Amino acid sequence: MRSACMSVYKFRQFLFLVTLGIVMACASMASMAQASVPVLSVPDFTEVVAKTEGSVVNIRTTETVPVRPSPFGPGGGSDPYEMFRWFFGPDFAPPGMQPSPRRNAPAPSQEEQERTVPRGVGSGFIISEDGYILTNNHVVEGANGIFVTMTDGKEYTAEIIGTDPRTDIALIKIDAKGLSPLPIGDSKQLKKGQWVLAIGSPFGLDSTVTSGIVSAINRETGDYLPFIQTDVAVNPGNSGGPLINLAGEVVGINSQIISQSGGFMGISLAIPIDEVMRVVEQLKDHGKVTRGRIGVQIGQVSSDVAKAIGLGDARGAMVSSVEPGGPAADAGVRSGDVITKFDDKEIKHWTDLPRIVGATKPGNRSEIEVWRKGKSHSLKVKVGEMPSSTDTVAATAPESKGTAADSLGLTVADVPATLRERAGIKGGVQVSQVQGPSAVAGIAPGDIILTINNEDIENAAQFAKVVKGLDKKRAAAVLIWRDGQTQWVPVTPAK
Repeated sequence: MRSACMSVYKFRQFLFLVTLGIVMACASMASMAQASVPVLSVPDFTEVVAKTEGSVVNIRTTETVPVRPSPFGPGGGSDPYEMFRWFFGPDFAPPGMQPSPRRNAPAPSQEEQERTVPRGVGSGFIISEDGYILTNNHVVEGANGIFVTMTDGKEYTAEIIGTDPRTDIALIKIDAKGLSPLPIGDSKQLKKGQWVLAIGSPFGLDSTVTSGIVSAINRETGDYLPFIQTDVAVNPGNSGGPLINLAGEVVGINSQIISQSGGFMGISLAIPIDEVMRVVEQLKDHGKVTRGRIGVQIGQVSSDVAKAIGLGDARGAMVSSVEPGGPAADAGVRSGDVITKFDDKEIKHWTDLPRIVGATKPGNRSEIEVWRKGKSHSLKVKVGEMPSSTDTVAATAPESKGTAADSLGLTVADVPATLRERAGIKGGVQVSQVQGPSAVAGIAPGDIILTINNEDIENAAQFAKVVKGLDKKRAAAVLIWRDGQTQWVPVTPAK
């Protein structure tokens, strides 16, 4: 019995030691795992701010506004009824009296007709030792006086070297030497989640620092600019100030906020510094920006259209219209083509094309790759200079009798010769009535159908044959012409 008790006791000792060993091993492993996980903390921005804030400036502007002469000014008390005429008009007169001949009086002096008033406050930053400063165009646009105040309180009068309203960039200069410019960074190296700072003058509070992270890269807003989106607090007065990384380099210019209240709501947009410096070079040399153009209007390629025309992925820029006699027309680009490359640069999103073409020097011969009827074609285009305006041709109602409605829900007719000539198109059919799938897709009476999938439409009879042979299980890509532009519309035939 005693021997059995001893055995049980030793067994319990053994179990205790094994359990203790397991617990200690687990604790050791947990400690090692915890040690391998990096401990993150909010960075200290004091050194970055100390290095950069002296190069950020406050910009205030003035403008001249017309002022109506006051009856209480010089000479205002010579006529006891002048005060009433100031309110009720120059022909006012008390009952029984003739109007005073004020219309023949000498005109007020220029000083009495205009006065200079404060226009707005913005920010900017120094980019050279000899006084060149970058800011937004909307900060200085329309100003008759630009005043730059440094962090030490010194104030200078600035002159505009050049502006570019399209990118909202302005280059100004003050008469100063030995300034400390901010180092220019590389905005292409930015990543989501990276810490950045904004320094500026929100509501006129100069040298204000705010921080946040990069929320998105290449944010499209319809302005053909790939904005940097951040959650850095930016308010009126921050415009034109720098967006700075933790190395103290400028990676963007704070330009816009997305807000429903007019104040900061967590979304700020900055112009990438790479885009800015390309503009600055031209502003310095010429005072303006010259951009390339090829004479096309473009749109987005949807995934349905991409599949229907055999492109696969939704990429490139769909050509909606080609300017007659323009660079693209001379190169052989057609409406409905999808431009996938320009000078070996991939067009991943349709808004990439205007930036790439705009940055190309006019006169340059560039290679352009287009997707047409299931194949890639290489063309050579001589880049022109961006024009100021374009003309379009309006569609008219069809003159000839239409066909019966088909599986697309369309009634069409041959395009009148006069309209073909004015629109610069060959073949096609014009829509007279729309119902069913095409009505849902957005096709309207007066539209001209040029192509279905990869087959050009010649006339109403051939159109009917093409529609009859469509696969009713998948959407057809219909290329339409409307108001001088073309676009692909996916339409699924009715079963």
